Amino acid sequence: MPRPVYITRTASFLPHAPLDNEAMEPALGLVGGKPSRARRIVLRSNGIKSRHYVLDPATGEPSYSNAQLTAEAVRGLTDEGFDLDGIQVLATGTTIPDQLAPNHAVMVHGELGLPVCEAVSTAGICLSGTAALKYAYLAVKAGEADAAVATGSEVSSLLLRAQNFEAETEHKLNELAERPEIAFEKDFLRWMLSDGAGAVLLQDRPRSEGPSLRIDWLELFSYAHELPACMYAGAHKDAKGHLKGWLRHKPETLRHDSVLAIKQDVKLLNENVVTYTLSKPLQALMAKRGLRAAELDWFLPHMSSEYFREPIGQCLDEIGLPIPAERWFTNLTEKGNTGSASPYIMLDELFRSGRLKAGERLLMFVPESGRFSSGFIHLTVV
Repeated sequence: MPRPVYITRTASFLPHAPLDNEAMEPALGLVGGKPSRARRIVLRSNGIKSRHYVLDPATGEPSYSNAQLTAEAVRGLTDEGFDLDGIQVLATGTTIPDQLAPNHAVMVHGELGLPVCEAVSTAGICLSGTAALKYAYLAVKAGEADAAVATGSEVSSLLLRAQNFEAETEHKLNELAERPEIAFEKDFLRWMLSDGAGAVLLQDRPRSEGPSLRIDWLELFSYAHELPACMYAGAHKDAKGHLKGWLRHKPETLRHDSVLAIKQDVKLLNENVVTYTLSKPLQALMAKRGLRAAELDWFLPHMSSEYFREPIGQCLDEIGLPIPAERWFTNLTEKGNTGSASPYIMLDELFRSGRLKAGERLLMFVPESGRFSSGFIHLTVV
């Protein structure tokens, strides 16, 4: 018989001191020795004021791998009531792990030095951390585990450094001058993404002291059958909009192109992200789960940019789920957009704030623009 599942502990880890907007480009480097023309435009739109990078401020080299960053977040779950040796399932999600193989979960397991456990890694972009959470949730719900840990983590800064764009700038300088929209799309994400990791502990009973969050349900949606890829890495779009993975490229192409950089089709994003990650799936959930705005005390949207705050609010009003702005909680402006880690980092801050009251209900919204998918998590404070 299915068991109840509770989030009993949360943790997050953000490397080094936060960087303000003026410190970003010195940390990542100048592409072609010139300041970015897109930086101020993107930052003005996304509203992010500070973020964290694994890059050492003195050397510019990474202080943490993705696995090490994730392990630090997991260690934050320990207290006098829980020891990491009790983890039976470790489910991790990340956009770009440290290597293609072995998978991210076993590398984190190795960093932690835990006893034997089940280690599973989920792939994707922002939604990968939520998919990991669902795996851990189902393991506890089915009685396969009494204690499971789920994580989301990102080390985006390594891909955003200027050195990853230098070869392309030299090779395609004329093309970029003639078509500035290409330069913008490839520069856009440099000012959007940052590093961080978060973790939650799932158990079959609430903790004896302090709050816990009962997971009432968790649903994932994909609309990949209706729209092409919007955000991608390790690939290029051909003339027809189809992705060509890096293994299909000739060696000389890889040398002169940022095929391993993260790219975003900004036009496709702005035109479709709210409809396909919020409006369509949430209307389905309203019918299935009987969601009512009056019954939701907290709304936690993972927003990549403050630019989407107003469209999200308008969408909620239009579909009949008008959640007042005072019930929203997000820490995007201070913690940055950490992709799959953002929902964890956001939930951790609220969980530790002392603001949650027994009986309150939370709705988390996690969109992904990779190929337009999203996740929704409904929680109750106990």
